Amino acid sequence: MPPKYPFSAVVGCYEAAGTSPGLDDARQGSLLDQRGAGTSPGLDDARRGSLLDRHLALDPMGLALVLTAISPGIGGVLVRGEKGTAKSTTVRGLADVMPAIEVHEGDRFSADPADASAVSPDGPFEAGHPTLTRPVRLVELPVGATEDRLLGSIQLEKALTSGAVELEPGLLARAHRGVLYVDEVNLLHDHLVDLLLDAAATGTVSIERDGISLHHAARFVLIGTMNPEEGELRPQLLDRFGLTVEVAAPRDPALRVEVVRRRLAFDADPEAFVEQYAARQADLTRRIADARARVGSVVVTDAALLKVAEVCAAFEVDGLRADIVTTRTAAAHAAWAGRERVTLADIRAAALLALPHRRRRNPFDAPGLDEDLLDRILGDEELPEPDPEPDPQPDPPGGGDDPQGEAPETDGPDAPGHEDQADQQPSDQQPSAEPGEQEPEDQPAPQAPPTPSGSGGDQAAARAGAAYRPRLLTVDGVGEGSPGRRSRSRSTSGRRVGSGTGRGSLHLVETLRAAAERSAREGAGSAGGRVRLQGADLRTAVREGREGNLLLFCVDASGSMAARRRMAQVKTAVLSLLTDAYRRRDKVAMVGFRGRDAQLLLPPTGSVEVAAALLDELPSGGRTPLAEGLLEAERVLRRERLRDPRVRPLLVLVTDGRATSGPDAVDRSRLAAAHLAAQGVPSVVVDCEQGPMRMGLAHVLAAHLRAEHVPMAEVSADGLVDVVSSRSTGRSPGRVA
Repeated sequence: MPPKYPFSAVVGCYEAAGTSPGLDDARQGSLLDQRGAGTSPGLDDARRGSLLDRHLALDPMGLALVLTAISPGIGGVLVRGEKGTAKSTTVRGLADVMPAIEVHEGDRFSADPADASAVSPDGPFEAGHPTLTRPVRLVELPVGATEDRLLGSIQLEKALTSGAVELEPGLLARAHRGVLYVDEVNLLHDHLVDLLLDAAATGTVSIERDGISLHHAARFVLIGTMNPEEGELRPQLLDRFGLTVEVAAPRDPALRVEVVRRRLAFDADPEAFVEQYAARQADLTRRIADARARVGSVVVTDAALLKVAEVCAAFEVDGLRADIVTTRTAAAHAAWAGRERVTLADIRAAALLALPHRRRRNPFDAPGLDEDLLDRILGDEELPEPDPEPDPQPDPPGGGDDPQGEAPETDGPDAPGHEDQADQQPSDQQPSAEPGEQEPEDQPAPQAPPTPSGSGGDQAAARAGAAYRPRLLTVDGVGEGSPGRRSRSRSTSGRRVGSGTGRGSLHLVETLRAAAERSAREGAGSAGGRVRLQGADLRTAVREGREGNLLLFCVDASGSMAARRRMAQVKTAVLSLLTDAYRRRDKVAMVGFRGRDAQLLLPPTGSVEVAAALLDELPSGGRTPLAEGLLEAERVLRRERLRDPRVRPLLVLVTDGRATSGPDAVDRSRLAAAHLAAQGVPSVVVDCEQGPMRMGLAHVLAAHLRAEHVPMAEVSADGLVDVVSSRSTGRSPGRVA
């Protein structure tokens, strides 16, 4: 097996271990701040100042991975970042620094011999059964994996030769007590992610299928990586990851040079490069093992729990999972730092890793955490020492009452002032944080809104209102589009709904049944109960999942649409559909037309966040090139159909029907509409014309487009979604199923 890039070498590229040639101490001291969220949270100044000990300091990504390795109950790590930031390389190196484990010889489920409660389906094992020590496994779950590969399936060879039904362990069984890695987890089919996260949360896998009833342990370090440009992870799944880290490529030229230098050295001589970092790898392994042994004895005081609760409440995270994960992470961080109890530094480090992805209120909120607010909540005073469990003065009631009586006397007046103390923490910190600087920070806040709203002129961009939850938009029938969460489709990774003879994965049970029925008809059963298979007996699994659709928004941004109120209504409705498309993994595209031509604002993409940002910045004004807008929409759909013939689009045209740009503008727009209708594109025309005197141009345009016409009076935010919903479910003419 070829050598893997050392975990400590990847992390070392970002923490300046003092081995980088040509870098002075000042430069090396700043390298730790170059990657991702910045410096390692929770490191004190003395630690940062020691270049000799920098090999023990980790950047946020390395710290999150190590803490999860120390305490798998944290729930895993999701690493988000742009391409080329060593996400996969770092994760694949983690298993090499994790302590080796002991297993029973011949146990495919890796039960812990030292745990009397651990039960393996391959057991039971006698007391003297031989054991062996092996490295931790790093099991990779491919994006195209099936449910059988994840959970396990019938062992084909034994089923065909002896008729015995025995389970072949899946990837979850192999990952027990190890690392399960999912690259591009945002592209993994949703039903597999559900199974994966359920196993990670419960620590067990239950299989009830194909005549098999089996339960086995599945406790592993779950790590997922993703590039947000390729689509987001839905919020329900995002919350199930314990920690999240944002990574980005370093901007410091010297640091980039060091990264390249190490990579070239590894490619030139992998063995020598790995040997160079062997001591650091062993040091990390030792520290992780020590922290694992110590984490169970780390004291989490009531004051620490209260501080965690205050932090989670201040950032308005939903539910209590954030409190639990933050507490576990803080305890792991304390064990990693060699402390016996949780401190404010541990809580701060845990909050920076556990809370950013949980404070997102809608899909388009940028992840992150206000570190200034976090520091104000934590305060400057360290957590109080825990009280000793036994009463230090149980015997002398008289002598003990006086001091204890004095304390209530001071506390008595403070009892009403106890709330003042809680309130004084932020106010006390305001002077320490130079309140004269905070007041100006509070003053620009109300000045920000007037800037966009006060910019007059027909070129200004109206702002969309708050998005709401729209009705489910589905397409009738069963398609064959790319995996998503909107419409029914035949897929290779959904749930099994039957069997067939076409292409696909083998359906073993139906294959054996077909062979048995054929043998019974022909009287060709063989001795010993064996079943002889023929090519005609093979059956493949028919699976049904969900597909995503392409929502193409064609928006009139001309002067006739420049009325702020009208444009804001349209943008709010489109934003609501974009939010729903984000959750359902749809593709979206946007065409805007104004002035003399139309522009493809956003090609078909799964990155709905970009579409939302472009929508908010879309200006209005100028003439109306309606024909150009329709033709541009047709070109977009035609290119997408060539790229993926299975995609089923829905065109949403928002216009008042006027066409004022170029010669014969109205006639050309109707010809373009008829051309789209001939292509069989399902469409909706939202008529934005208002006022007592109406020309009815949008109504005529809808007739040429063979689309449903909806007057603007009926288009509130809910109304537009109802229109698209009815159009998608086939209640309007011209629909292509």
